[in-house]
Amino acid sequence: MSKKALEGIRVIDLTVWFQGPVSAQYLADFGAEVIKVENPKGGDQGRGVRSIKALPVGDWNQYFLVINRNKKSIAIDLKKPEGQAILHRMVAKSDVFLSNLSPQMLEKVNLSYEKLSEINPKLVYATNTGYGRFGGVSKPSFDMTVQALTGAMARLGEPGQPPIYLGMGSGDAYGGIMSALGIMLAIYQRNRTGKGQCLDASLYGAQLYLAAPYLQAFLAGKRENAMQHSRKEVANPLWNLYPTTEKWFYICEPNTDERFDVLCKALGEKSLVSDARFATVEKRAENNVALIQAIEELMAKKSHTDWVKVFEAQGIVSSPVNNLADVAKDEQAWQNDYFMKSYCEEVKREVEIRGLPVGLSKTPGEVNNLGPELGQETELLMMDLLEYSWDEIEAFKAKGAIP
Repeated sequence: MSKKALEGIRVIDLTVWFQGPVSAQYLADFGAEVIKVENPKGGDQGRGVRSIKALPVGDWNQYFLVINRNKKSIAIDLKKPEGQAILHRMVAKSDVFLSNLSPQMLEKVNLSYEKLSEINPKLVYATNTGYGRFGGVSKPSFDMTVQALTGAMARLGEPGQPPIYLGMGSGDAYGGIMSALGIMLAIYQRNRTGKGQCLDASLYGAQLYLAAPYLQAFLAGKRENAMQHSRKEVANPLWNLYPTTEKWFYICEPNTDERFDVLCKALGEKSLVSDARFATVEKRAENNVALIQAIEELMAKKSHTDWVKVFEAQGIVSSPVNNLADVAKDEQAWQNDYFMKSYCEEVKREVEIRGLPVGLSKTPGEVNNLGPELGQETELLMMDLLEYSWDEIEAFKAKGAIP
């Protein structure tokens, strides 16, 4: 069987909640040995998530188990000098140290970049912060509060209505990808030079990048991109959201004479083509409100399934707006491993999980197991990886450094 893409890379994962753990999860999915370091008293706070916004998330803890899949768990009390000594020995044998704890907290437990790079000059030291390493902002960060800062939320939604939050954890998940990318870049450089380095991927930076299309247009001088725009007044009516008898429907076509003719044919209303108000690109933009209303009235006469058939026959780029129940049944997502199944020990059955965002032909990722129990491999790692004797392990237990 082929080796995994990241086989041979060892990652110390000192992260909690979402962005940090999902960064390590991406690495683990493609073969890195990821060792999750947790506090013996409760571990990652994500272990306690049973609901989101007071709504149950299922009969198994999908929040923790999915983003900590393919990992090992060692429980160490890092407030004790003996616990710090254990982690320092692990650092000497690892390629990556990843944490989303604050730099101040890491400094307090002797896990600063300066300290760990002395132990292992080849170490890639990665942090996930809320707002970046510079500028002095160190207040608590959450996906929704940071998203609110980026300007993206203010851009979404109808004028006069509340801004729209993209969804629970979207910025965290994207930040995790950026963090994993940074780690791989640093490993590539380390392999060329023999030297590690420090890197940071923040929620703020990731979400600013996520907002790039509108944000870059604003930076380039298109100031109208800053605030909400009504779908009833978009400049190009051929690129817009419309209602049907059941679902909303997105049409994505350029405002050209050719594509307007095709759309009118699909809509079954050729009179729009001969309407003087819509005769040219410029007039369609000028009379956009009227054209949007006309298209809306036509779209509202049929169901989304009818429009799918019509638009596909005419080669019109479009899609109904699905909900999560729809996408969970999409065979395209399952065929590409965007959704997968894995056995869950907690409920003693196979469960459906989000899968792999990237497919490699020769060294594909996989999900071997869901998140580990707290400290599941503590003794095994202490003996096999760190080469402590049983007497030494017992001494660490007596000191409270490990459970």
